[in-house]
Amino acid sequence: MTAIVDRPRVLADVIPGGLVRDTALVLGGAGFIGLLAQWAIPLGFTPVPLTLGTFAVLLTGAALGTARGLLSVGIYVVAGMAGMPWFADRASGWGFPSFGYLIGFVAAAGLVGALASRGGDRTVAKTIGLMVVGNLVIYAFGVPYLAAALDWDLSTAIAKGATPFLLGDAVKIVAAAGLLPGAWAVVRRVRDA
Repeated sequence: MTAIVDRPRVLADVIPGGLVRDTALVLGGAGFIGLLAQWAIPLGFTPVPLTLGTFAVLLTGAALGTARGLLSVGIYVVAGMAGMPWFADRASGWGFPSFGYLIGFVAAAGLVGALASRGGDRTVAKTIGLMVVGNLVIYAFGVPYLAAALDWDLSTAIAKGATPFLLGDAVKIVAAAGLLPGAWAVVRRVRDA
């Protein structure tokens, strides 16, 4: 076993292997995001649907780490731009009003991966902070893009592109706060056995 398996920085490091492992994890992460993005609920008052895509992106970034997380989300976004119908509601392409959230996905995955590699996903409290930061990054890209695309002022974009999603984000954050530290607890038990 390599040192990285003995002292994993992120959950993906627990799995032994090299390039083949990393390739499988990156492609699996992109597929995971594409799959969860399909669980979408359109909202009549905004072009931004309620999806599990954000949850998938943040989990992928935390579990895979910075480089693999960035690659996974990058593949997801680039493939969707090229025509793969795996954005919310089986959409693809670019330039639509909610496209800024997809740009934010890439930035959030990188940041969340970096924070997770420093132990930001090992406890419930740290994971909550990690997920809050990740969501804020996504909104930092998505809301201004939405405002520009629809010629809305920033307060309208916040009201239609952030506020309606806060409760769902809180539920996803709580789920992640159970999943990630729980997975680390299993890893510790297996390693100590």
